[in-house]
Amino acid sequence: MSAQPETVLSIDQVAVHFGGLVAISDMTFAVRSGEIVGLIGPNGAGKTTAFNVVTGFLKPTSGEVRYRSNPLNGLKPHEIAKLGLVRTFQRTSVFQERNVFQNVLTGLHGRGRSSLWDTLLGTPREKSSERELKDEANEILRFVGLEQRAHEPAGTLPYGEQRLIGVALALAAKPSMLLLDEPVSGMNPSETARFVKLVEKIRESGVTILLVEHDMPMVMKVCDRIVVLNYGRIIA
Repeated sequence: MSAQPETVLSIDQVAVHFGGLVAISDMTFAVRSGEIVGLIGPNGAGKTTAFNVVTGFLKPTSGEVRYRSNPLNGLKPHEIAKLGLVRTFQRTSVFQERNVFQNVLTGLHGRGRSSLWDTLLGTPREKSSERELKDEANEILRFVGLEQRAHEPAGTLPYGEQRLIGVALALAAKPSMLLLDEPVSGMNPSETARFVKLVEKIRESGVTILLVEHDMPMVMKVCDRIVVLNYGRIIA
């Protein structure tokens, strides 16, 4: 009998209260390495609140979140992202005026090896780092299927392709786990089918995925397990 994959994300008895309003109550579940897990439920069930707690945008009232045994409570979003836990957002978060390639390159610059002095002086180290980042940006665009759109302004792309730029920006942070917040919201059926294939490719590349989504056929097609939230409680 094969061993279970390791648990990478554990959410233990997490509650979130806003004054007298209970947004999440006693939420407990885990995600194992290599899984695609769906978090579903009606509007107002607490799904995005759960994402915000996991990624450091909200502090839980009680309970604990751990990623690969690291406690996340109290960490800032950029500190959590450095651990490999990266998210996308419901709204497209692209630099509208810049072209698609520049968007991804901007997402990569936080990982550049050169110092401020290297950049100011244009040293060989800076030039080498810039070449590597440009190569990686092109590779990410190929991976998400946007290489033909590289030099088009991001804001002129169809909505579905703008969502792909958001995923490319998240992949630029080299996640080991990706949280997708309503990734196919507003997409037409062909865009959704294309996105399903991309999610499977991301998993094959070694990234664990937790997603919130209202498109039930998409969830049933892509997810290994599903967690159902209603009024802030897990019901299934």
